[in-house]
Amino acid sequence: MIKIREQIKDIIINNYIREGKDPFNSIVGQENAKRQIVSSLISGRNILIIGPPGTGKTTLAKNIAKLLPEIDFPEGIPLWAYEEFPFVSEEYRKKWRDGPFIKIRGEDRFIRIQGSYDLSVEDLIGDIDPSKALKYGIHSLESFIPGKIFRAHHGVLFFDEINRAPPKVQNSLLELLEEKKITIGTYEFQIPLDIIFIATMNPESYYGTEKISDVLLDRFDIINLDYPKDIEEEKMIILKYGKSLDVNFPEKLLELTIEFIQKLRKDDKLEKRPSVRSTIGIYEKAQALAIIDKKGNVEIQHIFESLLSILPHRIRLKPSYKMEINEEEYIKNQWNSFIIGKDFRS
Repeated sequence: MIKIREQIKDIIINNYIREGKDPFNSIVGQENAKRQIVSSLISGRNILIIGPPGTGKTTLAKNIAKLLPEIDFPEGIPLWAYEEFPFVSEEYRKKWRDGPFIKIRGEDRFIRIQGSYDLSVEDLIGDIDPSKALKYGIHSLESFIPGKIFRAHHGVLFFDEINRAPPKVQNSLLELLEEKKITIGTYEFQIPLDIIFIATMNPESYYGTEKISDVLLDRFDIINLDYPKDIEEEKMIILKYGKSLDVNFPEKLLELTIEFIQKLRKDDKLEKRPSVRSTIGIYEKAQALAIIDKKGNVEIQHIFESLLSILPHRIRLKPSYKMEINEEEYIKNQWNSFIIGKDFRS
């Protein structure tokens, strides 16, 4: 089977670059970031996407998986038990030769690891079950408990918020990123893996993150994502991904809402700023409130109610300001100040 990195390179060059198409049309804007990701995929490099929450990091990674072609895989065999895997039995190897085969789409080979403080090396790599090893033998498929890394063979391994994982877990990735192989526990043999590795992280200033070592960073191409560059771009994202209910959201009010959110993102009193998910949430909730009030249009009070439900837990004031006011009161004050002199009429 052709290596997955070669497949993605050929697909991008032949199906998109030569025809002048955007391979990441699910993402609005972020043109430079998309250009850098394409160049990393063509050159077969590992990717680390850095950006605040809600800037499209996960969507980009899923988009890459959707570009992958379908593969033929023996029916009844777990995706991680590929032909070259050391523990695969002769029975499975026969299925690899004779079939029957099924088609597996690229998006079905997208495996996500969520970075967290309690993530272990065994969660990623897997381990041998001692009790089953006594029964079936240490090199049997039945004795091996696969981690998520193996499940991503012939696909995309997506490590979300890698800087929330403990240092030991981060260090366990070095062999995989450098050699495209992994060693299980204390066993001496290396197992080859055919994957595209994509990681994401929030900026290091975010709460609950770990510092990533220089030796790990050295194995990535770093791609930076940011919030939408202007009101029009964010409006396109909201209309693309937000749910439209059976009520009208006047364009002027929508632009006013986005302008307020973008103003908060520049507020130096905040250490955590509202993401695009916040804007989408306000868009959807304001429509629902208008329906409850039996209105045909979203009105300014629906936006205000939505702000107080959606935003307070999605922002965080810097400690020096939290002594004076909480996030809900802060939103109220900022909104009341913001709308002075604004024209709400359609």
